[in-house]
Amino acid sequence: MRAIRFQQSPLKHVAALGLAVLFAVPAAAGPALPDSPQAWRAAAEADIAAAVQVTRDNHPGARDPYNPGFLANLEAARVHGLALAARVRDAAGYNAALDGFNVRIGDGHAAIRSLVDAAARPPARWPGFVTAWRGDALYVAASPAGQPAVGSKLLGCDGMDARRLIRDNVFSFEGRVQEAGQWWSVAPTLFVDAHNPFVTLPQRCSFEAGGQASEHVLAWREVDAQAKRLLAESEEGVPRPVGMFAPRPNLVWVSMPSFKPDEAQRAAYRAIYRDIEGQRARWLALDAVVVDLRGNGGGSSAWSLDFARALWGGERVAAARAAYSPRSETWWRASPANTEYMLSAARQLADQGSTEMAAWARSAGEGMRAALARNEDFHVEKKTVAAPAATPAAAAAPFTRPVYVVVPGHCASACLDAIDILTRFPNTTLVGAPSSADSTYMDVRRHPLASGLAAMVVPNKMVVNRERDNGQYYEPRLPVRDLVWSVETLLETIEADLARGQPAPQAYTPRSSGG
Repeated sequence: MRAIRFQQSPLKHVAALGLAVLFAVPAAAGPALPDSPQAWRAAAEADIAAAVQVTRDNHPGARDPYNPGFLANLEAARVHGLALAARVRDAAGYNAALDGFNVRIGDGHAAIRSLVDAAARPPARWPGFVTAWRGDALYVAASPAGQPAVGSKLLGCDGMDARRLIRDNVFSFEGRVQEAGQWWSVAPTLFVDAHNPFVTLPQRCSFEAGGQASEHVLAWREVDAQAKRLLAESEEGVPRPVGMFAPRPNLVWVSMPSFKPDEAQRAAYRAIYRDIEGQRARWLALDAVVVDLRGNGGGSSAWSLDFARALWGGERVAAARAAYSPRSETWWRASPANTEYMLSAARQLADQGSTEMAAWARSAGEGMRAALARNEDFHVEKKTVAAPAATPAAAAAPFTRPVYVVVPGHCASACLDAIDILTRFPNTTLVGAPSSADSTYMDVRRHPLASGLAAMVVPNKMVVNRERDNGQYYEPRLPVRDLVWSVETLLETIEADLARGQPAPQAYTPRSSGG
């Protein structure tokens, strides 16, 4: 389940790509914390300066000829972060200053992440209700105390309209305000008090329900188990575990809540592929297939690619991928730290018996090492045109039944890669929320800073000429604005679409984020 977090994670809100999760450097067992306001301020200033240097030395964007504004943007982030750091007095302020720096970078694959444990800060608070963004506003999704009423729309607080308040209090420190999907996933934290000293906590808010406005004085209290559960469920409901089930005859629901699967989840994915290939006639006769991406925070795109191959056939998928982004290239930033990371990853993968992945990591690392010896910024991975995987005879008949993909607002990274490939087939329909967006910088690793209080998340490579560009996202054909995102409510939207007849083929093109 993807939950709103109450403790800073080294990879908070970073969709961990490639090897990042497998080979992140372990955090130190409790760094020594600053013991005075002056020491916290100095730590924030030093760590932001260190993060900037790590980024300059290792991030592909710092040498990206296609993004000449990267370094100027990094400098603006540095100036803004240091201005906040100068006002830091404690752990909460330290975290907020780092978050303000990250927002100015504006890349979910590059950020400085605090390693300071939640115990160093006062407990998070909530006002006794939780909200959910549903396309045009924040709505009360759950209100155990009965005020304000469930379904009420937030108008504003303390004389400030709701959108301005969300921009100031939330998007100044988290997320990317220009992306529609980020409003679904980030805006509800307006009503979570993380003791950020740079925002003014709402005290008196107005809501509208049934055409009537009402005002409520907020009673902030410590987050408890009930609050955590409600907050976790408010954006996208409760994702099902990896696997498949039939909510009714002749319809299969395939849940993909993670592309960073553990051993049991990997087995569950492989069972799905075997079922599709072994029960081909049954799948070809289904009314529809639902692919549920709720909870998915990225990982490896191999899992969705293997699903697509099983469903549509290896040759068809290979042809669709080649046609989608034919000019794309992978450029690895050849820095000493990036190179050692990839070579180390290759050794670990080999020790684990992952021969194919180890060879891939070794090839990238050795290419980066050779580029370093030539004093070149990048190792450009040679694009090989491999023969497409043969479509099994049992899969020779094309799969033309409707495929509905449930998209959460936070879908990015490998979750977006899944949408890239699934929407190459005209029988796919997107359901739910607008996705988030990616940069073209990826395959992140974690670079610990000397203080032990934070680590910089650094991409190792960039994709050049990718069809889906920086900041582009997907819009669903079937938006779902129900406050409760359950299998039942999502299925209502899907069944209504099926009842209208075979969905018309939909050509999905990524959209550029607005301002």
